[in-house]
Amino acid sequence: MSFRPEVIPFLLAVAVLALLCWGGLRLLRVRPKRAFFSATLLLLIGCGYMLYFFRDPERVAPADPDAIVAGADGVIMSITNVYEPRFLKTETVRVSIFLSLIDVHVNRAPLAGRIKNLRYTPGKRYFTFQEKSSEYNQHNSIHIEGTDTSCLVNQIVGPVARRVVYWLVPDQMVAKGERIGMMKFSSRLDMYFPAGDVEVTAGIGQKVRAGETVVARLKKDVP
Repeated sequence: MSFRPEVIPFLLAVAVLALLCWGGLRLLRVRPKRAFFSATLLLLIGCGYMLYFFRDPERVAPADPDAIVAGADGVIMSITNVYEPRFLKTETVRVSIFLSLIDVHVNRAPLAGRIKNLRYTPGKRYFTFQEKSSEYNQHNSIHIEGTDTSCLVNQIVGPVARRVVYWLVPDQMVAKGERIGMMKFSSRLDMYFPAGDVEVTAGIGQKVRAGETVVARLKKDVP
């Protein structure tokens, strides 16, 4: 199991918190052994969780060229038909994934293609289980233009989220299932696909894994 290097500042923060805990307990005249035990327990639990949260497992995308995969780990919370006016500019199907605090938070490309647009949009911080969070919350937009269709991925910031990041530049080529970014304590990722190009095969409530679980397939032309 590998871990994202972004975990290092969080490990240092936990270590400082544990040291402050020890110092505070000693000021309260707690016995040295008990203070040391409490601070050490905090350090172990805190560091253990941060390493778990920032884990970055290897994933293998399906070889089927018609398969489109999930961009995040989590549970599909909604599948909605909406018009996307900013990037795709067409009727789309939006697949929304809710991430819990125990899910892998590294995001992956739903399909292979070229990074056509990258944009940060400021906004509000509604709870991400609310539908209006898709439209109004602060988010990063990643527009991927593939050979047969395109995709818009929105990394959405929730009310207690720290930040969301992508590791991309415009015109970069990405493979299906390739790492594209991370949601640091955020909890929603929306994927938009042109409604005329794809057929969603996943269902609401389904548990998905980024880069592996097929959520949609390219439509075949009917002769």
